[in-house]
Amino acid sequence: MSVQAIVKKKSGKTRSGKGFSREELKEAGIDLKTALRLQIPVDMRRKTKWAENVEALRDFLQKPR
Repeated sequence: MSVQAIVKKKSGKTRSGKGFSREELKEAGIDLKTALRLQIPVDMRRKTKWAENVEALRDFLQKPR
């Protein structure tokens, strides 16, 4: 089971991203070490925080592995 980040482009379209931002992980209650251990992709360059990605992380954590 894996989870994929969504990134919004300037044109308003969305695409799949390289990973979740640190702010999204923080909002979902996950620290960096835990995210890497759970094999959640993290993009260290991103600074944005999208509610859709935070919800995707929360859903991922609630599902049994």
